[in-house]
Amino acid sequence: MNWDQIQGKWKQSAGKIKEKWGKLKDDDLTTINGKRDQLVGLIQERYGIAKEAAEKQVDEFTSSYRMDDAASKGVGSSH
Repeated sequence: MNWDQIQGKWKQSAGKIKEKWGKLKDDDLTTINGKRDQLVGLIQERYGIAKEAAEKQVDEFTSSYRMDDAASKGVGSSH
């Protein structure tokens, strides 16, 4: 899954994002509304990390979310 797909399913994605970054509030997620750069900025601010580190975390999240999404849909099963 790429970021455009996460953005397109923002309401579902927001819950996973909140699980990953617990310092983000519901209002933050509403404000972000699927915008990757805003998510990176808030992670950077709330966790006191460099922009590059926040971007890496978001990239890793995007990759792991793709795996979770594929597993939940049974991708690769022999149906």
